[in-house]
Amino acid sequence: MLRRFFYYSGLTLGGLVVVAILALGAYVYSVSRGLPDVDQLKNYQPPVTTRVYASNGDLLGEYARQRRFFVPIAFVPKLVIHAFTSAEDKNFYSHPGVDPSGIMRAALKDVVNVLEHKRLEGASTITQQVAKNLLLNNEVKFSRKIREAILAVKLDSTFPKDKILELYLNEIFLGENSYGVAAAALNYFNKSLDQLDIAQAAFLAALPKAPANYDPRYNKQAALQRRNWVINQMRENGYITRDQEKAALAEPLVTQMRPLGIQTEDADYFVEEVRRLLYAKYGAKGLYDAGLQVRSTLDSRLQNFAVNALRAGLVRYDRRHGWRGAINNISIDGDWKDALQNAGNHSGIPTWRLAVVLGYGRDRSVRIGLDDGTEANIPFEQLSWARPEHKASASVGAAPTRPQDVVKPGDVVYVEPVGDAGHYGLRQVPEVNGAIVVMDPHTGRVYALSGGFSFASSQFDRAMQAQRQPGSAFKPFVYAAALDNGYTPESKVLDAPVAFPQGPGLPMWTPKNFEKHFLGLATLRRGIALSRNLMTIRLAHDVGMDKVVQYPLRMGVYDKLPAYLSNSIGAYETTLIRMTAGYAQFVNGGKKVTPKLIDRIQDRNGTTIYREDARNCDGCNTWDWHNQSEPLLADTRQQTLDPRTAFQVVSLLEGVVQYGTGRTVSQVGKPLAGKTGTSNDSKDTWFIGFSPDLVCGVFVGFDDPRTLGRVEQGATTAAPIFRDFMKDALAEQPATPFRTPPGIILVSVDRITGEPESAGSAGAIQEAYKAGTEPGSASYLDQTAAQTAQKPVATTQGPTVDEGTGGLY
Repeated sequence: MLRRFFYYSGLTLGGLVVVAILALGAYVYSVSRGLPDVDQLKNYQPPVTTRVYASNGDLLGEYARQRRFFVPIAFVPKLVIHAFTSAEDKNFYSHPGVDPSGIMRAALKDVVNVLEHKRLEGASTITQQVAKNLLLNNEVKFSRKIREAILAVKLDSTFPKDKILELYLNEIFLGENSYGVAAAALNYFNKSLDQLDIAQAAFLAALPKAPANYDPRYNKQAALQRRNWVINQMRENGYITRDQEKAALAEPLVTQMRPLGIQTEDADYFVEEVRRLLYAKYGAKGLYDAGLQVRSTLDSRLQNFAVNALRAGLVRYDRRHGWRGAINNISIDGDWKDALQNAGNHSGIPTWRLAVVLGYGRDRSVRIGLDDGTEANIPFEQLSWARPEHKASASVGAAPTRPQDVVKPGDVVYVEPVGDAGHYGLRQVPEVNGAIVVMDPHTGRVYALSGGFSFASSQFDRAMQAQRQPGSAFKPFVYAAALDNGYTPESKVLDAPVAFPQGPGLPMWTPKNFEKHFLGLATLRRGIALSRNLMTIRLAHDVGMDKVVQYPLRMGVYDKLPAYLSNSIGAYETTLIRMTAGYAQFVNGGKKVTPKLIDRIQDRNGTTIYREDARNCDGCNTWDWHNQSEPLLADTRQQTLDPRTAFQVVSLLEGVVQYGTGRTVSQVGKPLAGKTGTSNDSKDTWFIGFSPDLVCGVFVGFDDPRTLGRVEQGATTAAPIFRDFMKDALAEQPATPFRTPPGIILVSVDRITGEPESAGSAGAIQEAYKAGTEPGSASYLDQTAAQTAQKPVATTQGPTVDEGTGGLY
């Protein structure tokens, strides 16, 4: 009976085992149905960060939904590999995709976890994590673990171990929107993988388990303990020595979090415009996932000069128009530090700090507390500019005589270090704003661009987006049309009151000069140098506005421009970037250029998918030299202007700088040319100018257009910014004269009268004539006779002095 009992019991148990095996097999078969094909990972292309670089290789910006930089396993340092295998899967190189010993350890722990109602541990190998992250999902189910294990075995039999590790190290999420080890090394330590030390590599390897739990900003102790555990594991696995372990454990955990987006100071507007261009060309997926490598046209050195000049110019104007008061007022009883920090520094200027007024010193200084809790002072001479603003009249009140006239205790203000340690100057963010654009006049490559005082205070790009009236900055296009239609630089036009009918029932249009006197008959050179509205309007009327408007249209300054006479003095709005590109065509000999911010784009594999200069160069890739001629690129630029006319305009604009409204620019001491511009009631002010190889445009005005002040004009606001930029940009450049094209005859004439004069005589200049129009030629004599017989346009009756300053000047 006993034998029969054991016999039948064995049969029953055997049957149960067979049933269990069959049931398990059926279950495994059911959950494994429809498993993803592991072969798809052969073409693994994860989302990769798009990066934008300056022309010299400086990193400007990054764009990504998942911050990832793909690194082939051959370029991953052994130190990083040892850290991750020690932390996540020490038997990685020996198991078949799953680790039985790890499963047993996890199973024993999970018994306790179930009893304590805790989350189950997975015991996943690196191969299983690759299967889960790339082929499955994050469900905490037994069925998913079975599918994961099956896929892991398939992966291990399909791919080499190093390929699996490459997938893992580039896919794993490590917090701070960092996907993959390369992105994490940059985001946590601002280092590449080969620059990491043992402690830093161990910290990164500590993160996969729970990135948020080991964020050193919020859980530093937990992060430190987990990092140290990884270091211990590396030593136990024989990857580091005891001395290396000891040194790594003693190293403090210090991270440097990198923000996503713009990666360099003061290039925000430029980088944002590049982002817009990429989005328009490739869409959101291409911009944020494709890993594009974008080489921009920005010159970091010129960008710094441009931003500094613009900010200094805006602050100069702002100070001329007074102090608007403190940002806020807080209680200084007790601990004021937290309240000051909560006020927030929104200036966008790295050197500016928030401060609170604590009291006054006996030497009329102001005692201040800084946002780090320390105290300092503002000397009274740093307050002397802070006269009260009278906004309605754009004027200021009396200068302060004591600090109490400017600030009171509890006032929150911006300050900046000046002079001796502990001394600060009072600052305020200007209400006025502006923009600056710098480009190569021969190619249109934008070297520098800033669309405002600071991107932090306003993201509106006044260089690319603001439509404003150019005022007298438009006049060179009128003069170019005149020079193509029978006029010379020394032709004379009447500067006197004038009136034009506007239509039935409407009053006469009576434009005015800014100045309260008239020149009478004056040369074109003198008229543009002194920016005379009435001369320009008469000139446009004589040439015909239908002819004049063709020039800015052809040169890309406008898409449309009505042929109204008021537009001859800049009444029609355009953008700074377009005006600057238009001026570039004067100095480059009349060749069409379009502003360019991107030189080249490469895909994630390094293949060039876009090149701004698409011209082919036959012979450029020849490997050897047999005394052949140097290969030349064809000039495919459209000719928008006669090169001789372009040079004559350049010569006229040199006069603006040397003895006209742009005289402040002559302080640079290099050959420069340009034109001021001011709109009605001084709402928009401009200066656009150039050297032979650099063109720069500046705009200054309020975002809600209102007067800048009765005496403010392009010569006082924009021209000094241009001057300061060119001083820095050309400091190490030789004084290169403007290039004279064929067909130009230089004749010595009197600067005021335009009459021929002996070279070297006082007031004599070299005037540029087109061959055949110079003094003594038949064309010159015919034109002189025509001017003598010319009838003046109907003029208003009354005094010869303007009674107001209306009009564009």
